[in-house]
Amino acid sequence: MSETSTGPWLVAGLGNPGPQYAGNRHNVGFMVADLLAERMGGAFKSHKASRSQVLEGRIGTPGVDSTRVVLAKPMSFMNVSGGPVASLLDFYKVDLSRLVVVHDELDIPYGTLRLKKSGGDNGHNGLRSLTKTLGPDYHRARFGVGRPPGRMAVADYVLKDFSGAERKELEYLVDRTADAVETLLTAGLERAQSTYNS
Repeated sequence: MSETSTGPWLVAGLGNPGPQYAGNRHNVGFMVADLLAERMGGAFKSHKASRSQVLEGRIGTPGVDSTRVVLAKPMSFMNVSGGPVASLLDFYKVDLSRLVVVHDELDIPYGTLRLKKSGGDNGHNGLRSLTKTLGPDYHRARFGVGRPPGRMAVADYVLKDFSGAERKELEYLVDRTADAVETLLTAGLERAQSTYNS
């Protein structure tokens, strides 16, 4: 599935801006976006109109199978990320069906990856903001972080860094999620799901 007249894809990694949040579970979307930017050989630049960091380029094999993509990290806080993503869709003339949101997911175990299109927000504040602003019909790359232990509040859990044990696998899992996003963009959702959904 190469580029069509519907324009580029928009891949939005969700997170919270600022160094104090960089290693948080809630920021895994930023981690995946950073790796994709590295693979694309570019650097994020400020896009003031959308309050985002943006990189334009191509993903996939150069030539026939490469796909135009706008990679973005909204610089608003997670719970108001709908506004910046809506602005990016409008600015780059991207159809909602070509939006991929990369985010942490409490309802699946750590190390599990699930790709899907549409659905609810499962209590995720970033997805709630996006769906309220755009509707639910966008792709999601859901990076499992598991449920908080004991009675720990969800907000405390997602705003903590990955544990030492989790960090041993984190680089591999971020790499695998980036692979899955690339496959979704270049080969379609079904291929990506059959290869990467666990």
